[in-house]
Amino acid sequence: MLKARQAGTVVRALGAMSGTSLDGVDAAVIETDGKEIFGFGPSVYRAYSQEEQAVLTAGLGHWNGAPAKAAAHIVETAHRDALRGFESVELVGFHGQTLAHEPHGRGTCQVGDGQALAEALGVPVVWDFRSADVALGGEGAPLAPFFHFACAKWMGATEPVAFLNLGGVGNLTWVDPSKTSPEEEGALLAFDTGPANAPLNDLLRQRRGVAFDKDGLIAAQGRVATGALELFLAEAYFGRIPPKSLDRNDFSEMIELVRELGDEDAAATLTAMCAASVAQGLGHCPVAPERILVTGGGRHNPVLMQMLTVSLECPVEPVEAVGLDGDMLEAQAFAYLAVRVARGMATSCPSTTGVQACVGGGTVSQPEDAS
Repeated sequence: MLKARQAGTVVRALGAMSGTSLDGVDAAVIETDGKEIFGFGPSVYRAYSQEEQAVLTAGLGHWNGAPAKAAAHIVETAHRDALRGFESVELVGFHGQTLAHEPHGRGTCQVGDGQALAEALGVPVVWDFRSADVALGGEGAPLAPFFHFACAKWMGATEPVAFLNLGGVGNLTWVDPSKTSPEEEGALLAFDTGPANAPLNDLLRQRRGVAFDKDGLIAAQGRVATGALELFLAEAYFGRIPPKSLDRNDFSEMIELVRELGDEDAAATLTAMCAASVAQGLGHCPVAPERILVTGGGRHNPVLMQMLTVSLECPVEPVEAVGLDGDMLEAQAFAYLAVRVARGMATSCPSTTGVQACVGGGTVSQPEDAS
């Protein structure tokens, strides 16, 4: 029997994440019983090449057909590369790559075959984490909040704290660590704040052929176009009560708002839009968090971090300030969620995705030769 299904045992689980920034695959090991975090293990990063990124970008918005199949092939190849070589792994959490996300429309689409990955690795693989949540009326995202709750406990927090992930899309998890479990009423509030790195990355690929604004150097030379920023903040999304989620391209018109600006001013304005959307989102929290811990690629952008510091009324720090790894936190989250799925535990609840009741998503695929 899979050890993850034996109550009370600690599992060495490997998680993988390929996010909306389309930069590559993060893979990381944690040791957990599905409730507490007992340790963090090794990690690797497998970057996508420019050619692979082009295929993935072409697949965005497709639910099936040739573009989706081509993207799936890239995702599966990259994950096999990234996940081989880890020792003593008992379970894998495989998120796949989101190509389309319409939780109250067509559903959600993460490409990548978990059964094929289980065969390649010889280890049980948990995948398709979002579909069950969407089927019960949830947004299907964000899914990391239950792990964020465990992280708050692990770091010894006693007051409410917020985790802010700045990948392609921004998402915020407000945690009250005085609660005993993530499912408890008032323990969590989670939602997508708005676009984060995706619009800026897309703009710079188009204009300069670079993947992102390294160290914020382009934005640092520009000025924010306040008119474009005001139009952005007038979007109805920001007034919606969470939980709520976004597809990567839901705010693609942001690029149109800065189309007439030079590179530097456009980068500064798109960066300011990300920070402003976080400030708007923080107003939805029950009480102000004691601190905001930033994870994801956006924390490496000093211009964005400074804009957040200025616009938010609480300390803003990278998650490394509390001993966590901001590059691997989402991969670790899916390792943690995999254990919860294997044990029949919830992975989302009404306050994280708007789902009707606590639900445990995910499919467990066993390699054929598993006993």
